[in-house]
Amino acid sequence: MTEARIRHNDTTELPRPAPSPALALDDLPRRMAAYRPGALRGDHVLAADVTPPAPWRQAAVLVPLLLHEGQLSVVFTLRTSHLHAHAGQVSFPGGGAEAHDRDAIATALRECEEEIGLEPARVAVLGTLDNYLTRSGYQVTPVVGLINADQGGYPVWRPDDFEVADIFAVPLAHILTPGVLRQETISREGLTRPCYVCTWQDYHIWGATAGMLRNLIEVVAP
Repeated sequence: MTEARIRHNDTTELPRPAPSPALALDDLPRRMAAYRPGALRGDHVLAADVTPPAPWRQAAVLVPLLLHEGQLSVVFTLRTSHLHAHAGQVSFPGGGAEAHDRDAIATALRECEEEIGLEPARVAVLGTLDNYLTRSGYQVTPVVGLINADQGGYPVWRPDDFEVADIFAVPLAHILTPGVLRQETISREGLTRPCYVCTWQDYHIWGATAGMLRNLIEVVAP
């Protein structure tokens, strides 16, 4: 684990903002249970010229909500710089479906354990969000899971050195702040297009990950 910088195992580093009045903890399972995934989301919604041709490969990610000292945070990974796809970008732990995966939830939990060492037993699955179609041809199912560190202890992350350069948590109260998660126009890989973005300290969350995060906020915020 020479490359990965693991943040927030030392819980004194985790920011502790005042609880957001926008979301009571008891509301989270109720809001997720009431939500029914609908229309396909993706990069093509904001920029029609990036729709990949079918068939699309099935994939899933875990959107990990970490409860620690009464505060909710969203856990992200920073991908290593040498990867072939999405190198150096912020993402949720996840990946492509395998033949032995029972469903998208099984894919997300398996990939999460492989990438950051989080045991599936630590995750209380709350539900799924809308499928997200990426420019690279993946139809991704975001699986929302709660990790209760107040009951089970703070997770000890075990990142996959090849894929994960960093693991970090962003307070949900910060993401819910108006204007933090926003739409911008970016230029990347020869394309100029609109997408959702969110910043936290020196991290820049954008593209598919920010789009899924936007879906999460639409579900959990009143």
